[in-house]
Amino acid sequence: MMDSPKRIPIFVLRLIALGAAVTAAILMFSAHDTAHVFNMTFEAKYTNSPTFKYFLIINAVASVYSLLVLCCPTNTSMARFLLVMDLIILLLLDSAISSNVAIGQVGRNGNSHAGWLPICNQVPKFCKQTTAAVIGGFVASLSYLFIVLCSFHNEVNLLPPKD
Repeated sequence: MMDSPKRIPIFVLRLIALGAAVTAAILMFSAHDTAHVFNMTFEAKYTNSPTFKYFLIINAVASVYSLLVLCCPTNTSMARFLLVMDLIILLLLDSAISSNVAIGQVGRNGNSHAGWLPICNQVPKFCKQTTAAVIGGFVASLSYLFIVLCSFHNEVNLLPPKD
């Protein structure tokens, strides 16, 4: 049976993960900027890229999951199920962050081989906001990594019991 001292770090980590995932989703959703080039207006927003949409959706899913787990009472019979679900959320967050970082790097530096120009000089507000969203997602991902490690330690106690 998992006692209260073992639950406190996981509870705190879930609160951190919830806050970071909600922040990342809100920052990505509200990322918007316009640029004027040669009398034409270009608009940068998260809906322009499937990667940004994926990032927003995964952070929203992680937020809802975190909130549900915090609100529902957990017992020892659900501990292994939650461990697997936490691992799935961690993997989804990592995939969303990885794809966002790749697109962000192209947006910031361009790709001379493909002929893609960097856009962050024209839409700096958008780039700063998406960077902040990725940092929030990274904090959520790290929180879930520590949740998985703590949960795994609690479930599979590798240390022999003290007599």
